Amino acid sequence: MDFKSKAREMVSQMTLEEKVSQMLHYAGEVERLNIPSYNWWSEALHGVARAGTATMFPQAIAMAATFDKELLKQVADVTATEGRAKYHAFSKEGDRDIYKGLSFWSPNINIFRDPRWGRGHETYGEDPYLTAELGVAFIEGIQGEDKNSLKAIACAKHFAVHSGPEADRHSFDAICDPYDLWNTYLPQFEAAVYAGVESVMGAYNRLLGEPCCGSQLLLVDILRGKWQFDGHVVSDCWAIEDFHKHHHVTDNPIDSVALAVQKGCDLCCGDVMVMAVEAVQSGKLAEADIDRSVERLLVSRMKLGLLGAKENKKYTSIPYEVVDCEEHNELNLEVTRRSPILLKNNGALPLDFKALKKIAVIGPNADSRRALEGNYNGTATRYVTVLDGIRQVAAKTGTQVLFSEGCHLFKEKTSVLAKENNRLSEAVIAAKESDAIVLVLGLDADIEGEEGDTGNEFASGDKIDINLVGRQQLLLEKVTEAAAGKPVILVMITGSAMAINYADEHCAGIIQAFYPGALGGQAIAEIICGKVNPSGKLPVTFYRSTNDLPEFWNYSMHNRTYRYYHGETLYPFGFGLSYTTFALDGLEVAADNKSVAVKIKNTGKKAGREVVQVYVSSPNQKEKYRLVGVAPISLAANKFKKITIELAADTYSRRDWKGDLYTLEGEHTLHVGICQPDSRSIALTGAEPLSAMVEV
Repeated sequence: MDFKSKAREMVSQMTLEEKVSQMLHYAGEVERLNIPSYNWWSEALHGVARAGTATMFPQAIAMAATFDKELLKQVADVTATEGRAKYHAFSKEGDRDIYKGLSFWSPNINIFRDPRWGRGHETYGEDPYLTAELGVAFIEGIQGEDKNSLKAIACAKHFAVHSGPEADRHSFDAICDPYDLWNTYLPQFEAAVYAGVESVMGAYNRLLGEPCCGSQLLLVDILRGKWQFDGHVVSDCWAIEDFHKHHHVTDNPIDSVALAVQKGCDLCCGDVMVMAVEAVQSGKLAEADIDRSVERLLVSRMKLGLLGAKENKKYTSIPYEVVDCEEHNELNLEVTRRSPILLKNNGALPLDFKALKKIAVIGPNADSRRALEGNYNGTATRYVTVLDGIRQVAAKTGTQVLFSEGCHLFKEKTSVLAKENNRLSEAVIAAKESDAIVLVLGLDADIEGEEGDTGNEFASGDKIDINLVGRQQLLLEKVTEAAAGKPVILVMITGSAMAINYADEHCAGIIQAFYPGALGGQAIAEIICGKVNPSGKLPVTFYRSTNDLPEFWNYSMHNRTYRYYHGETLYPFGFGLSYTTFALDGLEVAADNKSVAVKIKNTGKKAGREVVQVYVSSPNQKEKYRLVGVAPISLAANKFKKITIELAADTYSRRDWKGDLYTLEGEHTLHVGICQPDSRSIALTGAEPLSAMVEV
């Protein structure tokens, strides 16, 4: 079927009011044309969100730690499967409410350029290449293989140059130079468009003076022009109202709507688009612009098979029983096991529970369901906190588990009537009484997230600094002192990098779990006891202090992320330890320089996973080096394998001020290893990457 011709025919039969009704996220019914109502607003960052029960995978930043695009594609496919099952079941009950559609406003492929940004845990980290690889895989999993019969709609957001500050996002003007724009902030969006993403969401902020949802540069010149995007554009929620209320680039709602639609914003999350009727009637907006947007929206619905298209029974027949089913949770557990990153191990891990009479589990996130969830989450059938997971392991060995909350997550006490630090002595007692301590600290999405989320105790969801919040630093110090040489294993459940310098010096082991999903506690406990060998890698840099960072509002990439930072990090991007060891040799570069081959051997005594990483240093560039290839691999003990890694198409290139690739002539160095080629990574892993010179 020619969807565009069919959509054009339908639009030609609509009144102006009927057309505009289709441009709101709660699109109205046009009964005489057999167009049912439809709510475009659904979420699915890590499973179907806000629509009741669904498989709840680890948060996006945690999944990024797997560095595995095939795994992300499986997660997205399961998410779309459950979305289909839920949508058709809801529709049969006449329920077409918000969050219950098939247009998922995911993934978030903004660059996590600063650890203070509250929404960073929605992203795939700080690297454009990794973000593009994982984002494209997620999009392909959500939408399926047939571009004319979509399983669901994915949405690349937030376009563009958006990563805080949350408190100012409705009025902020992001200023960046063309180099950073084209080589950091846009490549992953370009990859998403070329992968066929059906929807793109504009950001709240301005970019170089223009509001992103009404930007000539972003929407006209780049998205529709240079990249030839053919899907629909949706505004972030109530972002069009910001044009006149906060950005002051227009004088009133009518002018704001006219600007957004003229520049190619087709769908409004919010209410202000109703003013498009008056905008046309007053001559400020051509009805042809309305027609263009509505045609795009109808085509998207047709691709879903929801409007004037042949039913795809493969999708419509998915039974409701698949929602949060055992098979989906087997995948969930696999992802959850592969997400945590082992940051430190002085030999204490894994803990031998058979040798432990008592183990203490301490901390405000130890028994917190909220700490598992992250934001934009669904509701799981079953949750396993870290305390639950440790209890499950301990029950098999007869080990007694002592528990103390230790302190509130961010307040000075856990009870209004109590004195400050009212749970501290209990934590100290538990530490003294036990043979080993698991200390679970961090944040949750009520204090680290989007502006306006429940809680957001500090900077509208952002962090003022990267130190432990509340009384957690005090708890950490008192517990390690009370442990008196007994192993303290710190589990950090956060969505972002924290300055845990004291823990690096005083804890026997450190695990970064991000927000690990509904089954997170099981996977963490399995890593602690050695049933699972940790394999996650950091998708972000851990800095030692906020003082090491540029101003949060500054969108220059200078001294940000592993590509540009010149200080010594606490834990580098790409870093993560294992309970086994790996060695690489025999590096070969293909004759066309587009791939490398290398032998990797598991030289330890345990089966394990590793991520081979390829970085390139190029002549006379701002970046020290950048990631251009990854290969996750699983190997049994004492086994080896030769692998080939395809390199990014722009390995030896950069984008100019127009976004066009140009070749960097000269001598490039490829670094192939299990970490970055920096001294800190090499010191932490004990493994120096192999290198090869390439002349271009």
